[in-house]
Amino acid sequence: MSANHHERRRRVSDLLPPAGAEAILVTKPVNVRYLTGLVSSNAALLVTAGGQAALATDQRYAETARKVCADIEVIEERDTVGALAGRAGPARLAVEGHHLPVSEFRRVAALEGVHGDPLPLSGLVEGVRTVKDEAEIDLLRTACAITDQAFADVLAAIRPGVTEREIARMLHGRMLELGADKPAFDSIVAAGPNGSVPHHSPTDRPVAAGEFVTMDFGALHAGYHADMTRTVMVGPPADWQRELYELVRTAQRAGRDAVRPGVTAHDLDAAARDLITDAGHGEHFEHGLGHGIGLEIHEVPFLGRDKPGRIEDRVPITVEPGVYLPGRGGVRIEDTLVTRVDRPELLTQTTRELLIL
Repeated sequence: MSANHHERRRRVSDLLPPAGAEAILVTKPVNVRYLTGLVSSNAALLVTAGGQAALATDQRYAETARKVCADIEVIEERDTVGALAGRAGPARLAVEGHHLPVSEFRRVAALEGVHGDPLPLSGLVEGVRTVKDEAEIDLLRTACAITDQAFADVLAAIRPGVTEREIARMLHGRMLELGADKPAFDSIVAAGPNGSVPHHSPTDRPVAAGEFVTMDFGALHAGYHADMTRTVMVGPPADWQRELYELVRTAQRAGRDAVRPGVTAHDLDAAARDLITDAGHGEHFEHGLGHGIGLEIHEVPFLGRDKPGRIEDRVPITVEPGVYLPGRGGVRIEDTLVTRVDRPELLTQTTRELLIL
């Protein structure tokens, strides 16, 4: 994707002068990967406002870097920050203030060739990453397809007696068999009353008849994360369970339907939250409606009552309302989707109807 990487670096270059900088030293590994394609635990990238770029990495990754990043200069050096910081010349150098430690910031300021204190910029590359190109969306689409299939393949094994931890292991194993690099994050499997904890960690508690089971999981494919949650019913549901599930399903559909370029993060959250609040469960839905997703499982934008900003075209997000009743259980339904001009593109395709196992 060298052409895509070049375009991404150009977008970063264009943002430097308005931010008061003429070059930026990128040190956050996921941002280096986004701008070059190199996966490394020790690399840094210098991007100038004029569009030039240089990458520094150590001997372990240098050969790979020269192949992956054939269109930019590669410097083999373990001290990647030191190798690049002074190359900005008299230009005002920006650094990733949210990632570079204070000790490194001070060291950069003292390096020969660095003129004045570096400018700490936070979130500049992350802002560029928000809008995905079609190559990225295609990778996300594959990650979500693996996630959908793994869920379908594991459903038959969810029955009374199987434990939360066993379900999590089955989901993990099936995603790997289907081609995932690994799970996108530690899966959540919550049965019965454990479903009232939004980020419950799977335990050896067995599933029982008459319980909800909530599964929040996803596949990692080529660096891109899928994220999906489904709540299923083991055995016939009680009336309160049907009503709770239908409320969350309706709210989730309202949230999905509100996704469009230009909608504010606040209004998108409200589209789902207001339905839950009006049903008397406002206090049982405390987390935000969703988040951006891509090379990281949680990216900007974040969707919530107090979150700023508007959603642009081609931004992958999750929509994941839930209602959690302490001591009884909970329901959450989550999809990964992409904003489009006409209507959102759903990347996770699994049914949102209540599945009774």
